[in-house]
Amino acid sequence: MDNTIIVGQKIKAIREAKQISVEEIVERTGLAQEQIERIEGNIDIPSLAPLIKIARALGVRLGTFLDDQDETGAVVCRKEEHTDNSISFSNNALSARTHMQYHSLSASKADRHMEPFIIDVEATEETSYELSSHEGEEFIYVMEGVLEVAYGKKHHVIEAGDSIYYDSIVPHHVHGYNGQAAKILAVVYTPI
Repeated sequence: MDNTIIVGQKIKAIREAKQISVEEIVERTGLAQEQIERIEGNIDIPSLAPLIKIARALGVRLGTFLDDQDETGAVVCRKEEHTDNSISFSNNALSARTHMQYHSLSASKADRHMEPFIIDVEATEETSYELSSHEGEEFIYVMEGVLEVAYGKKHHVIEAGDSIYYDSIVPHHVHGYNGQAAKILAVVYTPI
């Protein structure tokens, strides 16, 4: 099942159920109306930062867009399950290019505030990127490869076995070092 389509459909369904117009989402998020319409219409694959802004504007957790079930107890995610529950995000909010494949480790956990993912960072020849910011915090542990994290005016090279923890409100971008592929464990915390 293509979770990218599910995300756009869920955003639109939640927005309509709460009787919130696209114009109100534009005002609350600072995103372009065309961008929101393209995300809801499954034309663009959004990056994480706009999704977080949309979730906050709708008054829901980021995980609401990925939830399959409403388990309130402990949730175990088996290795074969997280490979089936994935979504791609784009290099930047206005482009349909993808450069990361997110595998949710908690899609069935209700009322969560953290979003743990295994992320496959694809190799790319792309050298330009746009920093983004959102409320919350992020923790990244590099499992394979080498990662570069642009954080504010600094660039951090994170190798396999290394980790980084940062405030997401500071403009940032995560990508493979020198365009190479990597695999990471990432945990994103967003306050509601």
